[in-house]
Amino acid sequence: MQKTILITGSTDGIGLETAKMLVLQGHKVLLHGRNPAKLEKVVKELALLPGAGQVESYLADLSRMDDVKVLAKAVAEKHAQLDVLINNAGIFKVSDPITPDGLDVRFAVNTLAPYLLTKLLLPLLGVSGRVVNLSSAAQASVNPDALAGRVELSDDMAAYAQSKLALTIWSRVMGLERKVGGPVIVAVNPGSLLASKMVKEGFGVAGKDIRIGADILCRAALADQFATASGQYFDNDAGRFGSPHADALDQQKSAEVVRVIESVLGGAAGK
Repeated sequence: MQKTILITGSTDGIGLETAKMLVLQGHKVLLHGRNPAKLEKVVKELALLPGAGQVESYLADLSRMDDVKVLAKAVAEKHAQLDVLINNAGIFKVSDPITPDGLDVRFAVNTLAPYLLTKLLLPLLGVSGRVVNLSSAAQASVNPDALAGRVELSDDMAAYAQSKLALTIWSRVMGLERKVGGPVIVAVNPGSLLASKMVKEGFGVAGKDIRIGADILCRAALADQFATASGQYFDNDAGRFGSPHADALDQQKSAEVVRVIESVLGGAAGK
């Protein structure tokens, strides 16, 4: 059965490889990117795949919450239902980490944008939909002031690891809240040091086969194994569901992170 699947950050890396796999399976894939030329190139590339499903493209800069709102509106205008949202877009290393809204771009793209996009698309996802959030093995205790943009983090890895834990935390909180009423919301570590542009630029290594990450994202989006996994964390390094960073299991710390996210979005996104 054909599914309608939105993948953020799908013009390269794991997102692109995941899009290819899903298109080859005949699904309707909604591509997202922030570079119009790259987005157009990928659309043409995927349309040429044998037995390809339908492909659409959406342009948005996820470091800007207003762009996230425009993206959600554009998807909703064309689709009454969305089966899967894969929040794949991510940033690790940047020359200027502060967005025009005064936020750390790592938190903006890796944590806040997927939270806001998920919230806005919940009516389309309904009870049976799935949200797959790209987490990481790199997780570190979240500094609420850094998440809110009040403190600047100079260390790229610290900012990235905190942003990924914050994503994992809200995935668990929102997923458990919706365990009965849906959609399924899961956080997935796709595998460490895969051959993405992020890994090459950040660590200077070629990385492992990127299809390892794409395969688990496809499984999380479609397989029965994840149908009742809302609120859980899948560690693809271990090949199983497991425990994220201890802070994600701490109810008080998790609630604080979600409160900060809601507070930031209330200002930056005019929510």
